[in-house]
Amino acid sequence: MAFKNKAKNNFWITTIIKARSSELFWIIVFSMLTAFSAQIAVPVQPVPFTLQTMLVLLSGAFLGSRNGAYSQLLYLAAGSIGLPVFAGFSFGFAKLVGPTGGYLISFPFVAFLVGYILEKKRNAVTVFLTFFAGGLLILLSGASYLALFLNGNIKTALFNGAFIFSIWDLIKVTAAFSIYKSISKIYPKLP
Repeated sequence: MAFKNKAKNNFWITTIIKARSSELFWIIVFSMLTAFSAQIAVPVQPVPFTLQTMLVLLSGAFLGSRNGAYSQLLYLAAGSIGLPVFAGFSFGFAKLVGPTGGYLISFPFVAFLVGYILEKKRNAVTVFLTFFAGGLLILLSGASYLALFLNGNIKTALFNGAFIFSIWDLIKVTAAFSIYKSISKIYPKLP
């Protein structure tokens, strides 16, 4: 009986170790982390303040261009089919075509871009500037799309959808940079 239990435990330990080294595991993990970070929100209108963008940047940095983008596509797919993963536990395809759609749709592209640049060069300055550019791209994409819901008023959209987030995003970029620099010493790129 003891041998049977030991073999059973070894099976689960081996399975967990293999899973942690698989690309799919980390794609799912970063998708889930993005979903959790969406719930850390300050509910303002028309767009809430969340931590999602920090996870988008980190997914590209740790998973690389392809898998970082896949993690964000999985996140968007999960929300689109009805899982409550968007800010405020919201869900549905309507979120992708609503006022926050421009931000959400940019996530896979930004994760890909961050991953692509950091696959080429990973010094501290490049990492910080890449994170900053990625955050800015999310804001500009979101604000541009938000203008559609503000009768084409790009000035109001830029203020309400980008400018008011500038300090908050600089804090998130700095936090993402600090997290990345700390963890990348041990794990420069996850499988």
